[in-house]
Amino acid sequence: MHTRVFSSVLAFSALLVSADAVPRTRATGRTVAVTFDDLPATAAGVSATDIASLEALTRKLLRAVRKYDIPAVGFVNEGQLFVERAAHGDVDARIGLLRMWVDAGLELGNHTYSHRDLNSTPLEQFEADVLRGEPVTRGLLERKKLRLRYFRHPFLHVGSELQKRRAFEAFLSSHGYTVAPVTVDNDEFVYAAAYAKALRLGNAGAAARVADDYLRYMNEVFAFFENVSQRVAGREIPQILLLHANALNADRFGALAEALRRRGYRFVSVAQALEDPVYRLPDAFVGAPGNSWFNHWEVTAGRPPVPTPGTPEWISRF
Repeated sequence: MHTRVFSSVLAFSALLVSADAVPRTRATGRTVAVTFDDLPATAAGVSATDIASLEALTRKLLRAVRKYDIPAVGFVNEGQLFVERAAHGDVDARIGLLRMWVDAGLELGNHTYSHRDLNSTPLEQFEADVLRGEPVTRGLLERKKLRLRYFRHPFLHVGSELQKRRAFEAFLSSHGYTVAPVTVDNDEFVYAAAYAKALRLGNAGAAARVADDYLRYMNEVFAFFENVSQRVAGREIPQILLLHANALNADRFGALAEALRRRGYRFVSVAQALEDPVYRLPDAFVGAPGNSWFNHWEVTAGRPPVPTPGTPEWISRF
């Protein structure tokens, strides 16, 4: 997750296209690859952490993903599988949550063992955390005759300086990994925390209000990055969306998928999205904030950075 709210979003507001103005057709040729970070589930985004609740959440989320035939990738923090003072059998049950993803025909990627920050962690320690975060995931994939091939940077931080970034990229390549970039960055995790809090408080009305505004916000986010894409690439590129495994998406991802279809999107794999030459643009971005690869490309080209659209104040303060 990556916390920041940019006031400069307001300067882009004139560019945002109303969801109602988008043709409700798939004729636009828009495509998006969907990814979920922090598997098995984001702690701040769930209302309960017992295995039964996490199984129900995972089942509900995967049901929506399958309904829309989405070839999603889920990025795993294997450290979440090992909870201190957990009951007997807890580790196997948590591994079972990941098995649900591969049994649903989906792919898993490496998000490090403990969700460390590459910008602030010594390179050798970070590389060790990557390797520590792969045994269970690799084993689950191999049972399905798949290989572990994607890596997602925690916080979307790719390194504090270019030499460190390039050294880590060489490490990833030598271990068979492809970086999974993000173009549609967003503050969904802020909504998810508010939603989970409302559920824990038993406030169904507040939870519904948060979830409804989440769908409005995501429409604005897509409109924003569609405009950015036109400016950066001269066309709309295959987008890669970052979401998280949380209660909000378990309950509302189906509605979000439907909203994206109304915007003209069809769902593709990360591999299909990465075939587009835009993902081979020069990229020397380092430091913070870690957000959309559009920001990487613009900063590398010496142009103003691309912000991540922020949440309304009432969501941030929930």
